[in-house]
Amino acid sequence: MSDRKQNLPQLYRFCFLMLGDLRKAQEVFNTTLREAAVRAAQGELPTESFWLFREARWRCLEASKTDLQPESLEIEEHDVTPGAASQIKQLEPAQLAVWISAAPDPQRTALALFYLDEFNYLEILDIAELKLSMLSRCLSQGRRQLQAWLDAKHTGAPEI
Repeated sequence: MSDRKQNLPQLYRFCFLMLGDLRKAQEVFNTTLREAAVRAAQGELPTESFWLFREARWRCLEASKTDLQPESLEIEEHDVTPGAASQIKQLEPAQLAVWISAAPDPQRTALALFYLDEFNYLEILDIAELKLSMLSRCLSQGRRQLQAWLDAKHTGAPEI
């Protein structure tokens, strides 16, 4: 299994984007690695690609079940602009993590994997266990909502 498929710094970043909380991300990350160590000691490591990310995803979703859940509401959407990447680079990691972690799943998972910039679309489909149409919907809607938030943030308009 290649190192890229189980990149530990990216696994931690994934947990952080999914949870938006450093302490919880560290806890899920450590628990996932401990479980992997136990499996390795027993000779039971899964052979499929990205299994650590898939395992961490489920742990993140479980860890966030007890959090306050955002109210379901319509969020403004803007077309993604050519300058979106530079706007995102200006964000603190915690700002992006809090924004992504507030999204409902599976959109949260899709956005976290997309913004890690580590995976291609087929790999995101595999890790998130989504069909192509659902991934497309999650990413396009999430990116348009993020663009609206970035536009509001940079123009001084009230934040969503």
